[in-house]
Amino acid sequence: MPDRYAVIGHPIAHSKSPRIHALFAAQTGQDMRYEALLAPLDGFVATVHEFIAAGGRGANVTVPFKEEAFRLATRLSERARAAGAVNTLTFAGTEILGDNTDGAGLVRDLKRNLGVGIAGKRVLLLGAGGAARGVVMPLLAEQPGQLVIANRTVGKALALASTFPTCTGCGLDELDSRVFDLVINATSAGLTGGVPPRLTFTFAPDAFVYDMVYGRETDFLRQALAAGAVVADGLGMLVEQAAEAFLVWRGVLPETAPVLTELRAA
Repeated sequence: MPDRYAVIGHPIAHSKSPRIHALFAAQTGQDMRYEALLAPLDGFVATVHEFIAAGGRGANVTVPFKEEAFRLATRLSERARAAGAVNTLTFAGTEILGDNTDGAGLVRDLKRNLGVGIAGKRVLLLGAGGAARGVVMPLLAEQPGQLVIANRTVGKALALASTFPTCTGCGLDELDSRVFDLVINATSAGLTGGVPPRLTFTFAPDAFVYDMVYGRETDFLRQALAAGAVVADGLGMLVEQAAEAFLVWRGVLPETAPVLTELRAA
């Protein structure tokens, strides 16, 4: 029987992860099966344990369960511990190992696929939930000139920023007249249909705007385009973080370029 893996979230029908991992498995000759599992909003832990009991070897975790996955893990990687959120679980006997590949995926997509440098840049990260938590440490490792975390709930932004002494947190209404070279939207507004963050700040010349939501032109990206920024969605991050999770599980790093090309064409 093939080894079983899954992505767990709510919603989950839109997920491209099963296709991505099927392409990775075919490319690398791995005998595995990957599926999408819809967990009830109050049933994430039960869904994970049911999957383990059915022979699951590992799982990706998406909205809105990344912080709950952090609490479920019995052992954490350094990057998961720094993030306070988990997007990759590995099941080994009675242990549940928690990792976070989101930041590695984002940085790899920005630098390798999109040609966007981070060093020395003024970076704004919108959001302070699980998606944002996963990328702060990898972004800081690229040595930006500054990293500002902004969120509607100011306390969450301040709490996240306080765990990383070289970045600052604030509310969205405190961004007026601030100038940024790279803006990353880690809120789920584009996925849930919520109200996107207002662009009260200023884009530097040649500013780049990245929305972690993929497969659609979100209202946030439309605002950024109208303001003259270069934009990208999060499909590349999805593929790159999946490749990192595949490496954690299978010990081999697949080639992402052909997979990303196929998904863009579709």
